[in-house]
Amino acid sequence: MEDVQSHAPTVPLNIDRVGVRELRLPLLVRDRARGSQQTVASVDLGVDLPSAFKGTHMSRFVEALEEWNEEISYQSVRRLLENIKERLGARRAWARFSFPYFIRKAAPASGSPGTVAYACRLTGELDENGQSFLLDLDVPVMTVCPCSKAISREGAHSQRAIVRMRVRMTGFSWLEEFIEMAEESGSSAVYTLLKREDEKFVTEHAFAAPAFVEDVVRNVAQRLSRHTHVDWFSVEVESMESIHNHNAFARIERSLAASGARKGARP
Repeated sequence: MEDVQSHAPTVPLNIDRVGVRELRLPLLVRDRARGSQQTVASVDLGVDLPSAFKGTHMSRFVEALEEWNEEISYQSVRRLLENIKERLGARRAWARFSFPYFIRKAAPASGSPGTVAYACRLTGELDENGQSFLLDLDVPVMTVCPCSKAISREGAHSQRAIVRMRVRMTGFSWLEEFIEMAEESGSSAVYTLLKREDEKFVTEHAFAAPAFVEDVVRNVAQRLSRHTHVDWFSVEVESMESIHNHNAFARIERSLAASGARKGARP
């Protein structure tokens, strides 16, 4: 049968990335408490396409993913990317896995268990310079406004904030490590199930540790700068303001590969 994709295109331009999105598959992810956990991922796959070719072979992405079906790791993603490169004759291959990661958390006072889901994305890219491996993670936290607390006779406004981290790693790290960094950087962690004694604990704990988005983003950045397996990161904190008709945000990006930002140096 005629291979139309191999024909010359009308407009001979290189394409940086072409592929498929939102393939669904069950996925095993390493779990610090249980060894591994089963989740469901949405997968995007892509390659570069030289100007000499009209199109890529989309079915080959699906074939490569169907053959793969492994627990996600640096090494397993590399095997998938190498397979994609070989199947499609590409110089660069790219894969992104988007999935919820679940942690069973005990409420702080009653100990009542509840499952919290965290939105995660793992992205791998392989080219002639090697492989990159990026972790994206969204972690909800609670913040209490320091200004509101300082100027009010009683009470202060509080809200939920999202800590969004992008981390380039040089070695294996548990997802829980980065989740804990974010939760320890706000006024309080958030929970799925809280009894009255838990609500009292969370409220009092949070009001004892008020934090602006600027405080939270600096706290997370400092912790990431000290992590031995992180050589680049960006972190953004967005506060879903409770008394304003807008959100507040703060962002820090740092490269640690050849800087003095590691081991407690100021980010």
